[in-house]
Amino acid sequence: MRIRPGRVVAAAVALLTASAVLPASAAERADRGERPSHGGLSAVIRYTEYGIPHILAKDYKNLGFGTGWAQAADQVCTLADGFVTVRGERSRYFGPDAPSDSALSSAGRNLSSDLYFRGVRESGTVEKLLAQPAPRGPSRQVKDLMRGFTAGYNAWLKQHRITDPACKGAPWVRPVSELDVATRAFALSVLGGQGRAVDGITAAQPPAAGTAAQAPDARDTARAARELLAADTADMGSNAVAFSGTTTANGRGLLLGNPHYPWQGGRRFWQSQQTIPGELNAAGGSLLGSPTISIGHNSHVAWSHTVATGVPMNLHELKLDPADPTVYVVDGKPERMTKRTVTVAVQDGAPVTRTQWWTRYGPVVTSLGSALPLPWTATTAYALNDPNSRNLRVSDAGLDFSKARSTADMLRSLKRTQGLPWVNTIAADSKGHTLFTQSQVLPRITDELDRTCSTPLGRFTYPSAGLAILDGSRGACALGSDPDAVQPGIFGPARMPTLTDAPYAENSNDSAWLANADRPLTGYERVFGTIGTQRSLRTRGAVEDVAAMARRGRLTVRDLQAQQFANRVPAADLAVKDAATACAALPGGTATAADGTPVHVAEACQVLAAWDRSMDTGSRGALLFDRFWRRLTATVPAAQLWQVPFSAADPVGTPNTLNTSAPGFATALADAVAELRAADIALDAPLGRNQFVVRGGARVPVPGGTEGLGVWNKIEAAWDASKGGYTEVSTGSSYIQAVGWNGTRCPVARTLLTYAQSSNPASRHYSDQTRLFSGEKWVTSRFCEKDIHRSPALKVVVARERR
Repeated sequence: MRIRPGRVVAAAVALLTASAVLPASAAERADRGERPSHGGLSAVIRYTEYGIPHILAKDYKNLGFGTGWAQAADQVCTLADGFVTVRGERSRYFGPDAPSDSALSSAGRNLSSDLYFRGVRESGTVEKLLAQPAPRGPSRQVKDLMRGFTAGYNAWLKQHRITDPACKGAPWVRPVSELDVATRAFALSVLGGQGRAVDGITAAQPPAAGTAAQAPDARDTARAARELLAADTADMGSNAVAFSGTTTANGRGLLLGNPHYPWQGGRRFWQSQQTIPGELNAAGGSLLGSPTISIGHNSHVAWSHTVATGVPMNLHELKLDPADPTVYVVDGKPERMTKRTVTVAVQDGAPVTRTQWWTRYGPVVTSLGSALPLPWTATTAYALNDPNSRNLRVSDAGLDFSKARSTADMLRSLKRTQGLPWVNTIAADSKGHTLFTQSQVLPRITDELDRTCSTPLGRFTYPSAGLAILDGSRGACALGSDPDAVQPGIFGPARMPTLTDAPYAENSNDSAWLANADRPLTGYERVFGTIGTQRSLRTRGAVEDVAAMARRGRLTVRDLQAQQFANRVPAADLAVKDAATACAALPGGTATAADGTPVHVAEACQVLAAWDRSMDTGSRGALLFDRFWRRLTATVPAAQLWQVPFSAADPVGTPNTLNTSAPGFATALADAVAELRAADIALDAPLGRNQFVVRGGARVPVPGGTEGLGVWNKIEAAWDASKGGYTEVSTGSSYIQAVGWNGTRCPVARTLLTYAQSSNPASRHYSDQTRLFSGEKWVTSRFCEKDIHRSPALKVVVARERR
């Protein structure tokens, strides 16, 4: 129901004083989680520019209702697709062999995904977590938010026709249960552990009698582990920086958050403001399906997250009974594995039944990812320990952040909830304080435990990748517990790398070591990340930028906005001058391509020399350098790329000085030039002509650059020369916020959701913020009531359950 803006206050008061209590019998049914929730809930949703909802409710259950309703309005097809995943029904609707939902696990095919999630459902994993008392389990407030979200999503479905062609009329779009909502949260928590191993869990079967299997090669396994856990190839990353009052114009804090998440699917952010008068008032981005703000701000604090280097899982190598490979031995005593038999319905076929095998440590796995085999032999198997499979506390962390009044409050919240599975937290507050902390749920793998309990394979994987492989046959190799840990087998808060009140605190997905280059963090265990090792180009460029900003001082939100769209290319600052000089020195202005063809490159030398070293949409030469740099770094080993090697004494400045005499330099240049000419792309074409997305049939130029270039404003896209270049973004800058304070209760905040609020092409908010992103423009946050009411786009919806 829509009402005129002039009636907003009266409607809100009427809503917030109305009774909305579930009857006892309905509440009991809801607690069991399998039936859609009912109960007369409601919320007032005020929409402002770009379709951003400001959700007003009287309590947590009604706030969850408004959130579920509003998310469904913008993202019903994406949400429904994810709920099919966590119910284990993809094979039923989309076929067992179709590619799976990559947003919620690494499963390669639907059948593997379904076998895993049906196993989670049938074992009661999530129900057991919901039943645990806080703080080990979710708080009552979070459970109320989940119940309300379920009801809101279902009410929207009941009352609206779906117009999005992605799921219009689809039988798989149907009401959900609270268990569905909670299982989606569980799936996000285990993305770094069991979620990485779904294929290996569901394919694991005892070896047939007489089958010989070769033990995995230690060096190959270590290399595969490094690649599996590498930040530069991940589909999620982030930058964030907090500045203290010592660096700002008014002595208050500043925060710039720039998470890099997928532009399509179930790990998109969705923007809103959540308000319970006198109790909660926060705004920001939520991962789809979440009833709380994931990254955001309130009147006192602002926070963002970056994907951490901590490895949220480990392996236990099992010694098997020679007579039975489903029996393993601990301290000389046999233990039988637990069989988990799972049946999945399949489209146009008979149901498929498979058995999974579980141990005291977790599931038996035969692979991690697609390139790290862990063969189950007659004598050896591997079990995966994922402590986040016992963690359903992430929403409590988000809720506590939304209510925090200082960075100290946020740190206390993290100590209490210990619920963040795979991210760091960077925060600033209105009093001028800053915070960086790697407070994430990690297996309690100390370096000493690794020394005494690592298997021969683990002696390679742990130092190189942080993946511990422990001797599962010795009880003394159990992970143990810290006294301040909320659950057994994880690190307690006292062990987390934490930096408070630094002039700046920054992270770009490297370890905690250089959160502030002048105050390096050390002393943490290897499982958290490395110390004294080479940093990525993105980290190096980010530290250079933010350290210079802090030294300059007098910072404002405008400076944060400028940093977000500086689009500086650290790789170019290090290499392009030398590359252009070496190019100009090539005999006859010619280089030989990989296929032996001579290529005239003299024009490229001039283009590179004239390039502004940025990835703005109008930058000429950016595309040429991008294509050249990709080829160069793919063919020239890292040890040969630079003349000056890495030094821990100068981690931001080294390595440097491009080695233009390295074999492959001229070839990479020739191949890049030939590639662009073959695609009829001018060497000096402005970047936006060939890096774009298509929305509403029109090209929208996209600024930013790749991980390999080190650009803060990260954008990753697939190259298709036949379609004109980079034609769709896969992952990169997503929910961006620049936040400060001016002494009032209204924060000074600028935001941008790069891919916009809705995935429905029929929505007005399908690409509006994408066009802002293209033009490097921002949305001015309407946080305070007076600003919401002044919005020229104000539209008010009273969302109600209908019985």
